Amino acid sequence: MPLPSDEKVVQTSSAIVSTLHSIFGPHPGFRPAHAKGILLKGTFVPTEAAKALSKAPHFNSESTPIVARFSSSTGIPEIPDTDPNGNPRGFAIRFVLAETPRRVHTDIITHSVDGFPGSNGQDALEFFTSLKDGSIGDYLASHPKALAFIQIPKPTPVSFSKEKYFGVNAFKLIAANGKETFIRYRIVPEAGEEYLDEASLKEKTPSFLYDGVPELLKTGPIVFKLKAHVAEDGDTTDDNTVKWPADRQVIELGTIKLESVLDNQAAQQKTIIFDPIPRVDGIEASADPLLDVRAGIYLLSGRERRAA
Repeated sequence: MPLPSDEKVVQTSSAIVSTLHSIFGPHPGFRPAHAKGILLKGTFVPTEAAKALSKAPHFNSESTPIVARFSSSTGIPEIPDTDPNGNPRGFAIRFVLAETPRRVHTDIITHSVDGFPGSNGQDALEFFTSLKDGSIGDYLASHPKALAFIQIPKPTPVSFSKEKYFGVNAFKLIAANGKETFIRYRIVPEAGEEYLDEASLKEKTPSFLYDGVPELLKTGPIVFKLKAHVAEDGDTTDDNTVKWPADRQVIELGTIKLESVLDNQAAQQKTIIFDPIPRVDGIEASADPLLDVRAGIYLLSGRERRAA
């Protein structure tokens, strides 16, 4: 996973990492955002529709091992699960394509709201800077995209297994015959969505979401459907804040089954660096400028985490 080639992009990524540290405080060995998390392992089984859309290995194999991470927003490792600031929740998935002679993988990174506070890295930096400086009210008054993100409801789920998740950016799927299709990922819980009202949330323990994961696994795997929201000609694919019409086709790509909690959590949490860029034959990044900035953030903060 290389740093972006554009030095300005790297500078923006670095500035966002530093700003997040300023907001949430330095927590060496933890992510500057979505610091609290749990890693699991499981499998992904694709649909025939996925094979038709993309020649990517995990969409054409019978099944692919995965490593996944549920997480809570903010850079506070001990944020209570009952704190609304823990929303949106995160869900990252690594498809393990090969272990030898070298490790090969591709990732999908999502969170539990269909939105983001800006179109590019500079927007994101200004948003987080306003949080740090206490000027967020003035910022939102003059930045409608950020205001729209803030106003999206972000309820706390009953469990990670009863939450839906959205990919922020668009990607290009490339089929074996060369056909190209732009999509945005969605992840839908097989158990259905369920959320807590304010009164029910007050009755929960500070770690109910994370404590609930191993308890759920005692009854069987946690299952999701990976889906693709498909763009049509003329739809914007390089600005995540421009949403596609709700009537666009949604295609099921496969089944995600999370089967156990990963061993050696502390060490694995420090080591694994998810990558917003696909870097696999059959899937390409769109021209969305936010993607490279996000990749820079993940790599720079990952290097810090590993060195702590």
